[in-house]
Amino acid sequence: MRVLVTGGAGYIGSHTAKRLAAAGHEPLVVDNLRYGHSWAVRWGPLIEMDLNDRDGLDTVFRKYRIEAVIHFAAYAYVGESMRQPAEYFRNNVVNSMNLLDAMRSYGVGHIVFSSTCATYGDPATVPIAEDHPQRPVSPYGESKLMVERLLAWYGRAYGLAWTALRYFNAAGADPEGQIGEVHDPETHLIPRAIAAAFDDLPELELFGTDYPTPDGSAIRDYIHVTDLAEAHLEALTRLQSGAPSIALNLGTGHGHSVREVIAMVQDVGGRKVPFRESPRRSGDPPMLVANAQLAARELRWTPRYSSLRHVVETAWNWYTASRGASVAESALHP
Repeated sequence: MRVLVTGGAGYIGSHTAKRLAAAGHEPLVVDNLRYGHSWAVRWGPLIEMDLNDRDGLDTVFRKYRIEAVIHFAAYAYVGESMRQPAEYFRNNVVNSMNLLDAMRSYGVGHIVFSSTCATYGDPATVPIAEDHPQRPVSPYGESKLMVERLLAWYGRAYGLAWTALRYFNAAGADPEGQIGEVHDPETHLIPRAIAAAFDDLPELELFGTDYPTPDGSAIRDYIHVTDLAEAHLEALTRLQSGAPSIALNLGTGHGHSVREVIAMVQDVGGRKVPFRESPRRSGDPPMLVANAQLAARELRWTPRYSSLRHVVETAWNWYTASRGASVAESALHP
């Protein structure tokens, strides 16, 4: 099956493209490369294009005979969304409508959507199940919720079959070392802790030491990116079987504190992680942990790579390999 993977040059998109290819599908990546990387597109063609280009979308659907869509393309920095909400709604919502309308025009009836636990906002109960109220506290989370609502209405009116996958904290890297996490700026805890261990950051900032958690630092549910990729494949397979549209949480059901993550990075890498304690950030809940039992039932999906040690080991291996390549490149081209 030829699958259009929007944002497939990004972190989760590239891992999903690899998994699709391994399952015998043909991933066709559309990415504007604002945050993605051409080197991460290794398992199918790359079309450098923005989803605001409706004529370009027509050409892609007509030329490549797309059979299904996995939609990752979005801006995804919470803090940036607070400063630039218009850009987030335009890119994440309006461009998603362009994509859905192109699907309608060319008779493509199945889409797996990259959503987020940020649609829940500050949780009233933990672990968070899919029926928890969705009250986003950022334009980023609001934009993802708006697309979920678009999917529901397009499903009701036009027969679109969809699955929205609400991720918790994506982490880790391809166990085979072919691709991994590279963001600019990098905001995720694990790669930042690793960077601090190598003195590529002066120190890691630990935001919040007075949360009502066992060690006072915030707790998050870390899910390995390879497990996320597997869930996208299973979600697509489920839709192809005729199963109804659904929203599903993707997480492990277990949380780890910031201090636990720092300790694991130090243990895996054998290097000290220098860090500085800072006040809480506005909008950071004490704990975000998924209830992912519905995904386990509907997708027959169980995370296999998501122990904290394996997450950190794969992230460490990727970072050190990438860092070594960067150093070698700098030596060749000073």
